[in-house]
Amino acid sequence: MTEAKLEAWLEETRSFPPSAAFAKQANAQPSIYAEADADSVAWWRTQADRLVWHKEPTKTLEWDIPFAKWFSDGELNASVNCVDRHVDAGKGDKVAFHWVADAEGESRTITYADLQKLVAQASHALTELGVKKGDRVAVYMPMIPEAVVAMLAIVRLGAVHSVVFGGFSADALSSRILDSDCQFVVTADGAFRRGTAAPLKPAVDEALKSCPNVKAVLVVKRTGGDVEWTQGRDHWWHEIVAKQKTEHTPEYFPAEHTMFIMYTSGTTAKPKGIFHTTAGYLTQVATTHYYIFDVKAETDVCWTAADIGWITGHSYIVYGPLINGVTQIMYEGLPDSGGKDRWWKIIEQYKATILYTAPTTIRTLMKWGEEFPKSHDLSSLRLLGTVGEPINPEAWIWYRENIGAGKCPIVDTWWQTETGAIMATPLPGITATKPGAAMRAFPGISIDVVDNEGNSVGDGEGGYLVITKPWPSMTRGIYGDPERFKETYWSRFAGKYFAGDGAKRDDDGDIWLLGRVDDVMNISGHRLSTTEVEHALVGHPSVAEAAVVGASDDLTGQAIVAFVTLKLSADEQMKDQAPIIEELRVHVSKVISPIARPRQIILTPELPKTRSGKIMRRLLRDVAENRQLGDVTTLMDPTVVNMISGLMGSDDSE
Repeated sequence: MTEAKLEAWLEETRSFPPSAAFAKQANAQPSIYAEADADSVAWWRTQADRLVWHKEPTKTLEWDIPFAKWFSDGELNASVNCVDRHVDAGKGDKVAFHWVADAEGESRTITYADLQKLVAQASHALTELGVKKGDRVAVYMPMIPEAVVAMLAIVRLGAVHSVVFGGFSADALSSRILDSDCQFVVTADGAFRRGTAAPLKPAVDEALKSCPNVKAVLVVKRTGGDVEWTQGRDHWWHEIVAKQKTEHTPEYFPAEHTMFIMYTSGTTAKPKGIFHTTAGYLTQVATTHYYIFDVKAETDVCWTAADIGWITGHSYIVYGPLINGVTQIMYEGLPDSGGKDRWWKIIEQYKATILYTAPTTIRTLMKWGEEFPKSHDLSSLRLLGTVGEPINPEAWIWYRENIGAGKCPIVDTWWQTETGAIMATPLPGITATKPGAAMRAFPGISIDVVDNEGNSVGDGEGGYLVITKPWPSMTRGIYGDPERFKETYWSRFAGKYFAGDGAKRDDDGDIWLLGRVDDVMNISGHRLSTTEVEHALVGHPSVAEAAVVGASDDLTGQAIVAFVTLKLSADEQMKDQAPIIEELRVHVSKVISPIARPRQIILTPELPKTRSGKIMRRLLRDVAENRQLGDVTTLMDPTVVNMISGLMGSDDSE
């Protein structure tokens, strides 16, 4: 899409009204907002009936700022809610997962009855290894079915899982194991990426040199590579799990029983162990999944293109969708494993109806070109979603037109590890959508945008995003450090949870996320969001991706440094960088303001990304400030940063 066409389109549409056809059959109806606003606590109690309770709760909310309890006198089992309930209801033959491997041709189909048997066997195996209620179990796995089975078996026993993304280093793994005192680890010998085996077990072995309390390691054989073995500690999954009984009698636990710990990847200090409890978390992930994705359990095939090592995988691959009894796609590989059309082959083959992914991935797919999705039948898709970061308007429209054929509603969701579930989003069939806007709070959620003094801002103004009332899936704290929890999230604005994100209300009162407040630059006294500048750059027809950081400047306090990847067509045609760099500077000045004109624009073929696809802006700030680089072990390709440093040194930008 050309720049002129994009601007004309945005000017003409600004917002897309809800589809009348969609509205007729949508799960959510307009009255849902009024019902939730009238008494949000009572509304959430009604939503808790989505769960199967061993003991129904008589209490709903107990609130002692900043600590909440939801449904505290109820009892339930998370694993039963995800698996057993559907088999008991006669739906055991329904497919739970179409698992698709990194390599084309390798796949597995797992029904709910299959899943129940696998979880039962894994539960018995973990018990045999010594796992009991309250124990912490680290899960360091690739995207294979055994990862989900392990999580469900752990919570079935009342133990606590701490899933660590399989791309993290041995040091990152050991720090998380030590912080939560995990005594057990579930892992695999390795993973596959673009057909190449990448070992995992060696990182576990290295991590455990500093973790003497770990009693047992359960290892899935995925790649068949040679691994070191510690007798008495290490156990093969296929040897100990496969021999177990396929029935398991569950125990039931209090609603506020700790269910999992997930570590946020902080750029300073040690990572924060965010922990969630059972019933409130399950209630909100099931409810948000049902309404936001307009789930039709009998016919939908949902694909959340994320990793279980992140909260998106927990909430919208494992717990929310399984409670709702849907069929899902679970994919091991990268977007181009087997070719740049791999995703579209998968959607075509399995008739996916819902796709939920990150803007970074959308921009990558967009960079490769629209010819790849056009070569496949994507007509099964009926709803699209985005997660993880604000999406720029051009990517939003490309997603809508090229993947959704102009007919699929897009739910642009905002939430965090700490919130546990989606907090702001359009609702399909009800809410108008705007390219790049999260629009409004989910029913039963109270969100505000405030100024420095904590006062609500008016329409057309920006400030800080806060949550003003408790919500069921809210974190119950930072594991082992309640004071840090209060200081980090509740000290900035009295009585309000500060999300750490900037936001603005547009003239209609709709919410736009501006990214982390530490990504807000102060240029000559003007506050500019890095996200706004990135959106402007990616709005240029030659730009595929952009990452913007603020760098110290003697004249302006901070100056804008932009790292830009051009689309393949533009990159191939470019011989002299100076004209395109100047064109991009002028473009940003036009779209935002001359104040936003970047001091430097570095053209680079790649941006530094984690193995989950997120751009590591922290490292780009180090490059821009000429500082020593921090940890690069979580990058997909650590050499990219050195390459960019070299380009930075040779740049002749103003």
